Amino acid sequence: MRQATVSLALAALLVLAGCSALSGAPSQPTDAGLGGQSTVDAPDAALTVSVTAVVDGDTIRVAYANGTTDTVRLVGVDTPEVHVENDPAEFEGVPETTAGSACLRDAGVDASTLAKQRLLGETVGLAFDPALDRRGYYDRLLAYVVVGETLYNYRLVATGHARVYDSDFSRAEAFYAAEETARTERHGLWRCTDPDAVTGTPLADGGTVTAAPNGLAITDIHADASGNDNENLNGEYVTISNTGEEAVDLSGWTVADEAGHRYVFENLTLDSEAAVTLYTGQGTDTATERYWGRSGAVWNNGGDTVTVRNADGDLVLERSY
Repeated sequence: MRQATVSLALAALLVLAGCSALSGAPSQPTDAGLGGQSTVDAPDAALTVSVTAVVDGDTIRVAYANGTTDTVRLVGVDTPEVHVENDPAEFEGVPETTAGSACLRDAGVDASTLAKQRLLGETVGLAFDPALDRRGYYDRLLAYVVVGETLYNYRLVATGHARVYDSDFSRAEAFYAAEETARTERHGLWRCTDPDAVTGTPLADGGTVTAAPNGLAITDIHADASGNDNENLNGEYVTISNTGEEAVDLSGWTVADEAGHRYVFENLTLDSEAAVTLYTGQGTDTATERYWGRSGAVWNNGGDTVTVRNADGDLVLERSY
């Protein structure tokens, strides 16, 4: 039997002629989520494309109706890197340490995952900024991505998935205001500015204990059930504990493994000093026990990664074993 005691880790052709002007001044912020109405007016789309691939959080590959393809760099935003090292100096307040860089990489993975969830396979609009050239240094198309009525670029900044990329784009003022709020409230990548979120102490298993403002922690992973895992599904489980002083609403939060199996918590508030255990098999849900209802084992006995995301898709907890 294998058991790991773990804790919080932080816890979108050729371009056709004619560029439409961006519409209107930004509206006042609202509390709309990423999937709803954007808190700034979305520009009118000049082109409609299909998103075929996500390179990272701020770069996507698209296909036009005539079958040609292009690479789009999102205007006005910069998400942390996932393919190369991050420079914490580019993100105000993030410690210029190995831990700071690692925290940013986790945030970059988070932004890439969000793009895959929200954009990949979808039909979206592209709009262009009158203050910028249509193409950048690497000949990538520079564009705003419009999803329904939402300006995706702006929401990346407002939810802390990206910083504002320093350039003379026309909506910079609204973007910087959104960044300031996200940084002040330590949303998304800005959790890396919290010393407690990036300064670890050793774990007995050689990992790192990290602290988070909400006090949540993955306190138990039991991956190897007795006997045949597929015949003893409730013998594997993950426990999440609230070590903080305030209750945390976990409704809409998800738990997932490296293979993409995902469980969604429904109607659950985790009180201070309380814990909830997620079992793989069948059972009756309670305030302290939840059942995934799967027909086969989830957690890899040879090693896996547990990720917990909030209802907005932000990475809150992650631990490998």
